Amino acid sequence: MELFYTPAEKISLDDETLVIDGDEFHHLVRVLRKKEGERILVTDGHGFRSEVLISVIGKTSLQCRMLSHAHVDRPATSVTVALSLLKAPQRFELFLEKATELGVTSIIPMITARTLSQLSLDRAESKLNRWRTIMLSAARQSKRLYLPELCEPLSFSKVIALKGYDLKLIPYEGSEVPPGVQYAGKKTLFVIGGEGGFTASEIQNAGAAGFCAISLGKTTLRAETAGIFAIACVRAELLAEESIQWL
Repeated sequence: MELFYTPAEKISLDDETLVIDGDEFHHLVRVLRKKEGERILVTDGHGFRSEVLISVIGKTSLQCRMLSHAHVDRPATSVTVALSLLKAPQRFELFLEKATELGVTSIIPMITARTLSQLSLDRAESKLNRWRTIMLSAARQSKRLYLPELCEPLSFSKVIALKGYDLKLIPYEGSEVPPGVQYAGKKTLFVIGGEGGFTASEIQNAGAAGFCAISLGKTTLRAETAGIFAIACVRAELLAEESIQWL
């Protein structure tokens, strides 16, 4: 059964009804041609899950009646990836899509010393809206009950100063240290460089901030591939632990 999203303020547990509008309404009614009486799954992106019956389709929104609902706890394992903005926008967008599918918790667009793409303030809002749409589509496809957070762009210095992570890892082509860590139940931050990688001073500053420089293998990966691979490493470990909830 297909999964769709609506914000928490559109959900009434007292009446056991909810409303879907905006892009999700358009996708449901104009693209998928859903009709009154059909059943779908709905989430608020924060763990709420409900099987609903489409009861009324209006011009700009539809109303649903809840048949069942539950709340799923947030996974204990979280993965944040700070990825440098990339010169080719489609490559960064590919990362957003695949990272969402693989279960990333949050994504930080990052500006490093060698970042070639600079995002001006007047373009930032439209870019973030487009990126959120891409992530929402990927979350819908992969049936995620928790939408990943997309942060505003941060400088490298601000990223490495972030607190609250159990593991802070910086994949670096000059490192020969395999990850060799356990991710389950921990909050992990990966910091991924863009075209040209990190400067020596950035690696040094990251080390001083508590980051461990690791290798993702002998081959040189594109930035978006490195980000996707890092998340996949976490997912692979958790899949081996059947008791671990993921996504």
